Amino acid sequence: MTIYKSLWNEVRDYLMITLGLMLYTFGWTMFLLPYQIVTGGVTGIAAIIFYATKIPIQNSYFIINLVLILIALKILGFKFMVKTVYAILVLSVLLWATQKYMIGTDGKMMQVLGPGQDFMSLIIGCSMTGTALAIVFLNNGSTGGTDIVAAIVNKYHNISLGRVLIFVDLIIIGSTIPIFGDWRKVVFGLATMVIENYVLDRVMNARRESVQFMIFSKKYQEIANAIGTEMDHGVTILDGHGWYTGKRVRVLCILAKKRESVYIFRLIKTIDPNAFVSQSSVIGVFGEGFDAIKVKVPKVKE
Repeated sequence: MTIYKSLWNEVRDYLMITLGLMLYTFGWTMFLLPYQIVTGGVTGIAAIIFYATKIPIQNSYFIINLVLILIALKILGFKFMVKTVYAILVLSVLLWATQKYMIGTDGKMMQVLGPGQDFMSLIIGCSMTGTALAIVFLNNGSTGGTDIVAAIVNKYHNISLGRVLIFVDLIIIGSTIPIFGDWRKVVFGLATMVIENYVLDRVMNARRESVQFMIFSKKYQEIANAIGTEMDHGVTILDGHGWYTGKRVRVLCILAKKRESVYIFRLIKTIDPNAFVSQSSVIGVFGEGFDAIKVKVPKVKE
């Protein structure tokens, strides 16, 4: 059973990563590329190298990604590297295929929202790409490039992926000012960076949000068994004492992801419709099954 569950988790990861890449491709080719909106990432670095040294963009893009993938293999593990390589290859194919359909009869990319709608196109496109990146990250993958840098920093420090990407992209886009000489494009590039990474953080935080349940029920054992077996979830039983009745009571304490709330309520109502339930949001949950504790512990001097 464990093997099948692990296999399904891997298949689900790849399906969700593919969905995220498709959404990223749609937002990029439909709304960002036609309006020539400057972005950060490895493509931005490759462009800077090209303008400074005339080295072809595809060469530096491949070399930078290769170096970052090797670093990811050492720090983030084999699974992350495989999924990253998969994402890079699939995204390259999707971008190559969809760009052909966006070329109009005049040989230029079609502007879906019409001419002069750069900023609205930027908002729609960045909302899509930010959501897409969050989907990829939440399923243990990345699109390569600066995403790998963000994932490495996030592994050891409690800094959100969006903030790391903003910092990296700020350096990249800022360094293009003397190259492009067009302040409008640079400003749009900065707006792209802020909107995309804001959406990325919002989606990821919403997905990771946790809640705490306190369940008071005479059928506490049945409810605990159902949650433990059907959801493969841990349950803590606390001893309580009723002030009015003077009776001893058992209270179930459960920490779960917010997305699991509906299923937990359904189980409780099926077993004991008269159960008293308290649900509250928690700022953070760290440990097995949740986020890792990301603080440095000082070494003890011998």
